[in-house]
Amino acid sequence: MGGGPSAAPEAKRNSPSVYVGAKYPERGNNMEKYDVIIIGAGPAGIFAALELAAEGRHKILILEKGKNIGQRHCPRKGEEQCYHCPNCSIVSGWGGAGAFSDGKLTLTTEFGGWLDEYQGKAKVRELIAYADDVYCRFGAPTKIYGTDMEEIRPIQRQAARADLALIPAPIRHLGTDKCYEILKNMRDYLSERVEIRTDTKVEHIIVENDTVLGVETKGGDRILGKYVIAAPGREGSEWFAREATRLGLKTKINPVDIGVRVELPAPIFDHITDVIYESKFIFHSKFFDDRVRTFCMSPHGEVVVENNFGLLTVNGHSYAQRKTNNTNFALLVSKTFTEPFKEPISYGKHIASLANLLGGGVIVQRLGDLLSGRRSTEERIARGMVEPTLKDATPGDLSLVLPYRHLVSILEMLEALDVVAPGANSRHTLLYGIEAKFYSSRLELSQALESQLTNFFAAGDGAGVTRGLIQASAAGVVVAREILRRGK
Repeated sequence: MGGGPSAAPEAKRNSPSVYVGAKYPERGNNMEKYDVIIIGAGPAGIFAALELAAEGRHKILILEKGKNIGQRHCPRKGEEQCYHCPNCSIVSGWGGAGAFSDGKLTLTTEFGGWLDEYQGKAKVRELIAYADDVYCRFGAPTKIYGTDMEEIRPIQRQAARADLALIPAPIRHLGTDKCYEILKNMRDYLSERVEIRTDTKVEHIIVENDTVLGVETKGGDRILGKYVIAAPGREGSEWFAREATRLGLKTKINPVDIGVRVELPAPIFDHITDVIYESKFIFHSKFFDDRVRTFCMSPHGEVVVENNFGLLTVNGHSYAQRKTNNTNFALLVSKTFTEPFKEPISYGKHIASLANLLGGGVIVQRLGDLLSGRRSTEERIARGMVEPTLKDATPGDLSLVLPYRHLVSILEMLEALDVVAPGANSRHTLLYGIEAKFYSSRLELSQALESQLTNFFAAGDGAGVTRGLIQASAAGVVVAREILRRGK
């Protein structure tokens, strides 16, 4: 199955059995029992269910803490502030955070996660092609961007002059509206084949003698399952990290990505996004040598607010049918911390909380104001050439929020981007903060993504294995095929 971690986790760990309550749950006739319990209805959980349901041999339960796809609505209207709902419908619910994302399937092994460390690149390419075909069967558009190398090479050469690496990749753009439709189709298909419970949060994993036995929900229900798949998504990464610690599972620290979302006139990047759509530029800052990358390019899109762990962060969406005059994308600085630091999620949350503290939510600042050492005001934003698509961001000063090395690295990256997209480094360019990508500490997993606990699997972004729709989907397929191989 390719290179990477050993084919099987440790047979036994030197730790006692871990029970959820004061005593182990009774296993009488009234206890609910399933063959497979899937925690999380994001792409990893959905694709695991699709693969298992196709065989029709297992009794499957999907537990999702957020709402069903049809009930996922943000209650905010116009410029009202975030209501801080217990489960933010933008980032949790059927389809996961991807339901309202830009909906891009990045058909490459070069970025989007670490699945190739477990399966090998050749196998991951096969899995990506398979998952892409499933998306198409459920309604994905046929057009693919980023395949014409004759058009891409001149952009790569120009980028190289500014020490930028452009990593081309085939992209199937679903669009936020189309992504929603596809996920609804998947929900309708699975609803006849598996049991789905939304508004149901899993509190704990039930374990005995290093073997998973089921889950306990926040409501106190204890459900038995021979196999448990944890696919909590990014919004569930903190919960997953806590459970891993409680269960004594070995982990490795993933990077934490912190930065800003850039918004500028769409024509500045049209010559790139019309060819590639998702422009993946990689830069290493001159001063700190930190890795900076563009992420989630949203041509003619809009900037949106997300509620992560009660903190307001920023993201971007593009729609298949609705266009704006602006393009937005993230600039993220990646940092992997070393011992003794073990809390990358807490670090990212702390920085995001500073923006919330100063601005009451997301802060927006003109690049020219940032370079001049002054905060932006409503009047200065209004005088600028870029009309913000996020109307309720608070004009402010991001230099009071971002760490110095992050700020320097971002400013250097904007200068480099100006070479390949003149106007990117304009004083009118808008910067929104904070954008942060939280990845859970990654468990020690087998090639089939099984943890040190027998029959307990981890997949998707919240498990620290992937960071994108297509690889998360492929990870769900990996786990499902292993369960099918083992049988009931």
